[in-house]
Amino acid sequence: MGKIVFLDVDGTLINYDAVCPDSAFKAVEMARANGHKVYICTGCSKAEIAQRTLPELDGMIGANGGYVEDAGEVVMHQALTVDQVRHIVDWCNERELGFYLEANSGMYINEWFVRQAPATMKKYALGKGATEEQAEGAGESFVNSMIRTDDLYRDDVNKVSFILSSYQDHVDSRTEFPDMEANTWGGKDEQALFGDLGPKGITKKHAIEVLLEHLGASQADTISFGDAKIDLSMFELCAYNVAMGNGGPEIKEAADHITNDVDEDGLYNAFRKLGLI
Repeated sequence: MGKIVFLDVDGTLINYDAVCPDSAFKAVEMARANGHKVYICTGCSKAEIAQRTLPELDGMIGANGGYVEDAGEVVMHQALTVDQVRHIVDWCNERELGFYLEANSGMYINEWFVRQAPATMKKYALGKGATEEQAEGAGESFVNSMIRTDDLYRDDVNKVSFILSSYQDHVDSRTEFPDMEANTWGGKDEQALFGDLGPKGITKKHAIEVLLEHLGASQADTISFGDAKIDLSMFELCAYNVAMGNGGPEIKEAADHITNDVDEDGLYNAFRKLGLI
């Protein structure tokens, strides 16, 4: 068997305009043609990934490890319970926090999210190096990709992301939801823009372990690529780890190799260095 490659999506396989560079597209196609397996390993749920134009892949790990799929077969899916979702929805609405429920069927939002998300996503894109124009468009397109509904007590939710009015919202979420994993994203520590809540014990590392067991594959054959703190759990498990040039300091410090930025042929150059293509 060839190598098994795990790619984060935002900032790794695609840029902050949600576009997969031609060189990255080509790198994945060539690696798979050479007998290697390539999976995405992302915080996104399947519905969000379906909106992206990506190269053909061997499968995916989604929802930060809550969903594992191989060649169209669902290997693992651990969703939140309806009671957990109801608790999160009510708590966020009481605090007037915009949120989106991440399900494989779609991304479902409350009215606070409609109001708050454009400015928040603009900050996120600017922080990742986007131009003012790109950042403005990112916020609008993000909201437009989601479903506005009053039917928010759902049984198919992988995780929930909510906009932080301050870092205290994340601190409080850890106390309010001890039965769930509470993380942040969109900025380091107190600069984070979002909190998220998912099933307890779910990580990218755990999901990779599940997939390797399903494949009968060895950890020694694994390679991971990431750009953010959330990708560190992949790095804990995989045999070789690559940080993108546009990545944060934590991921670069943990990497075996630092490649170029996502828009500077970073994926392609690393695939060549590692002999995947």
